[in-house]
Amino acid sequence: MTPRNRGTRRWRGLRRERPRGNLRRGVIILPSAFTLGNLFFGFYAIVAAFRGDFIWASWCIIIAWVLDYFDGRVARVTRTGSAFGAELDSLTDAVSFGVAPALILVLLYFPESDWSWLIGFAYVSVAVLRLARFNVEQGGEARTHFHGLPSPAAGLILATHYPFTTTPLFQQYLAGLPWPQIMVITTVLVSILMVSHIPYAKLPPLDFRTRRGIVRTALLLACLGLAVTVPYYWFFPAIVGYALWGLLRSVFLGLLQRLPERDPLLDEEPDDADSDVEPREVDYQELTHEPETAEDDRRTSGTPETDIIEWKEKRS
Repeated sequence: MTPRNRGTRRWRGLRRERPRGNLRRGVIILPSAFTLGNLFFGFYAIVAAFRGDFIWASWCIIIAWVLDYFDGRVARVTRTGSAFGAELDSLTDAVSFGVAPALILVLLYFPESDWSWLIGFAYVSVAVLRLARFNVEQGGEARTHFHGLPSPAAGLILATHYPFTTTPLFQQYLAGLPWPQIMVITTVLVSILMVSHIPYAKLPPLDFRTRRGIVRTALLLACLGLAVTVPYYWFFPAIVGYALWGLLRSVFLGLLQRLPERDPLLDEEPDDADSDVEPREVDYQELTHEPETAEDDRRTSGTPETDIIEWKEKRS
């Protein structure tokens, strides 16, 4: 084969391998694209709030939450999770579920107050602390439980309240309540729950293999149907119920002095916490190739020059 033919074949091989590199690069960018989409809708929620369009601002935060949910899923499916993606996700969540909901709260209920911005600032500060603690304690990803109320859930409570106030049910039965004061108390309680160590269950994946998984999947699909058909009625009560469920469950178990089956703050999958498997003994010296005695240490500590001299002496 001539050098020219070898060069042509090598060039054809590079041309065949190039699309794979482009595909790999596209897969890596995909989770970050979801995260930046989250940031886009979080930022536009701020713009819509300044324009007085609180309905659209609320839906933008809901869309940001959906994208925030899927960016982690996409990263796990494509095996492209990284520390960079975790940090980018936290910075994005600080805008979409920290700054944007706080701004909606201030502009909606306290537009003329001189010091109302302190309420929003306190909430944003707690949300940022919550995200930083999440990265340190759980590495940017929760397996089974969150340590404290997740910041997306807290932001959705503040953001989805206004669409709920436009429903006929609210206008007929709840409109007379002092909602500015109620929302201030709600913001304080939500902030405390975010920095607490109350375990909040993570949204489970779809599972059709076990009976419990089928029941959970059916409940998720029912919730999805309600979110699509009656979103004004569903989002705010459902997320408030999620926040109260974690709190009341912890209080109830504490009053009964009943311990859970496993510590949820360990954040382990059920398969990882299997205690039926007998531990096997491992000889770590074989794995690390460490010498067992001082004699072995002297035997293996020779330099290449001494090894050559010993080999020559043996041959002679």
